[in-house]
Amino acid sequence: MFQTRLTQLLGIEYPIIQGGMQWISRSELVGAVSNAGGLGILSALTFASPADLAAEIRKTRGITDKPFGVNLTMLPTLHPVDIDSYIDVIVNEGVQIVETAGRNPEQYMGRLKAGGIKVIHKCVAVRFARTAERIGCDVVSIDGYECAGHPGEEDVTSLILIPMAADAVKIPVVASGGFGDARGLVAALALGADGINMGTRFMATQEAPIHPRVKEWLIQATERDTMIILRSLRNSVRVLRNPVAEKVAEMEKRGAALEELVPLISGQGGKELLETGELDRGLQACGQVVGLIHDMPSVKEVIDRIVDEARDIVERFYAPVTVHKGRIP
Repeated sequence: MFQTRLTQLLGIEYPIIQGGMQWISRSELVGAVSNAGGLGILSALTFASPADLAAEIRKTRGITDKPFGVNLTMLPTLHPVDIDSYIDVIVNEGVQIVETAGRNPEQYMGRLKAGGIKVIHKCVAVRFARTAERIGCDVVSIDGYECAGHPGEEDVTSLILIPMAADAVKIPVVASGGFGDARGLVAALALGADGINMGTRFMATQEAPIHPRVKEWLIQATERDTMIILRSLRNSVRVLRNPVAEKVAEMEKRGAALEELVPLISGQGGKELLETGELDRGLQACGQVVGLIHDMPSVKEVIDRIVDEARDIVERFYAPVTVHKGRIP
């Protein structure tokens, strides 16, 4: 029932992709998602060196024989990243799917395509989706304002961006930002997408390699417990509200420069938060969909639940409708 252009292109059972999340998208989560019928994605820059990424790719292959991908995020960083060396590893290790994000990946497309790699480009605006198609990307993942991490600067929601992107390009579209249950999957398909991308939902699973206190934080959070910071730097990011995020927002209001913010926004603080469960150690990206998360099942339970409930929703749509006295009950 849920075979789409995306499942056919990537060789996966269900049109569900796991987001490439810094520090979180490691082999244990990625392998579980792929084994459950979705597409798991490693986060390349989680690993300190290309050699470490190579080891994680091999470790993932020891967990699953199903397709999985690698995310390459090319956003401004405090320390330069040798993207070429990470691409060398991806190609040499025979990875078949790469998700790019951040800046335009055109300069790397030749090497990726020569390696037989299918490229999913994640972006935040329809004009960027058109560019992704023009430069040869196989899939575009469109991020609405609800998403965790970087939503861009234009604040357009998934409800608008998805159908606009589907109308604008011929390649498959993945809906990202605000998805975490069966209703979201059916809605995304109805809006013209070929699948969904979920990050925050997979954080609150048994296999996610983060501290239990962080998972409980997600379960207790509501849709009002995220906030946008770093807008003053035109590098907006949606994070869970905590003392660090509130301090960053307060400093931005008084015009703090990047140099002043660095100690608070460093990725190492977020890494420590995830590892120690000390919720005021750094920043944690999180989408508004956190308001729909109320439990911590296994990855397989999440995916099976979404597919089963989505099937029920679709079957209700096709159920015969009886009209009584000129009205639909």
